[in-house]
Amino acid sequence: MSKTHKIAVLPGDGTGPEVVAEGIKVLKAVAAKRGFKLDLTNFDLGGERYLKTGEILPDSALNDLRKFKTIFLGAIGHPDVKPGILEKGLLLRLRFELDQYINLRPVKLYSGVDTPLKDKKPEDIDFVVVRENTEGLYAGAGGFLKKGTPDEVAVQESINTRKGVERCIRYAFEYTKKRNKRKKLTLCGKTNVLTYAFDLWERAFNEVKKEYPDITTDYAHVDATTMWMVKNPEWFDVIVTDNMFGDIITDLGAMIQGGMGIAAGGNINPQGTSMFEPIGGSAPKYTGKNVINPLAAICAGGMLLEHIGEEDAALDIEKAVMKAVGKDIKNLGAGKMGMSTTEVGDLIVKYIGG
Repeated sequence: MSKTHKIAVLPGDGTGPEVVAEGIKVLKAVAAKRGFKLDLTNFDLGGERYLKTGEILPDSALNDLRKFKTIFLGAIGHPDVKPGILEKGLLLRLRFELDQYINLRPVKLYSGVDTPLKDKKPEDIDFVVVRENTEGLYAGAGGFLKKGTPDEVAVQESINTRKGVERCIRYAFEYTKKRNKRKKLTLCGKTNVLTYAFDLWERAFNEVKKEYPDITTDYAHVDATTMWMVKNPEWFDVIVTDNMFGDIITDLGAMIQGGMGIAAGGNINPQGTSMFEPIGGSAPKYTGKNVINPLAAICAGGMLLEHIGEEDAALDIEKAVMKAVGKDIKNLGAGKMGMSTTEVGDLIVKYIGG
């Protein structure tokens, strides 16, 4: 009897539904090849629903999402909705309420994909960022005093708990061990300035590393990390860092691996519901034109499959994507791929089949 995986689908806004459709097309193809089934449930959440009903993430929908092990997300962001409303009310609330305390971002250059880094090859750009995903500056602690006056004060605090920091660090060590490549874990912080928050991070890191004698460890300030990601990306295997620094360096990572069109990520609760998504935004100006690149969404689908234990299927997707960008797709930009959104999905399905 074949296994069935229940997956919640949030197509989202703009071009989100287009890339999700291609991701699902690929998921169904690889499921058929590998002999498991998918039970997909769509959720109408995003900008259009908010504009029609005023609802962002009803408690009923959140409770329904808790019943799934995985969520496949397109993109959130609507030009008619003020920035911050959907991001805080939907994306951040999902992360916090579902306790998706790890943001996992592979940074991997595929052969055939251009990188802006001179003389760097696929073997030089292959690392993973483990970002703490529910604390730090994103916890929303702070406020205004005398807002709108010349004496206005704005305070935003970075919240770091021992529990939150340690579980992120421990996940990073376990991931480095499982990844089994260079077996090196780098703590990225700013201990010379953020002397309270990163004192906690550094102490927790040094204590946990005693349990992993086979993992090499080092430390880099976040500014040095950005420099080395450009100059010597081959130095990195796995990087662990806080919420804000992780947000910044993963965007840099997306650029050096060839752009948002190929970058996927996961918001992970190892014991609960995890969510996988393309890193790029909803790109509303391309909506309905069938020109947006779906590869990041397809790669997010591969991450989802790996998370639920379908490693062979995930590898099938990665190999198909590598073949496509090596042979057929020479530009990852919207409208520049030489084929449409749906044709890219069809191409990946073809390579999975053969």
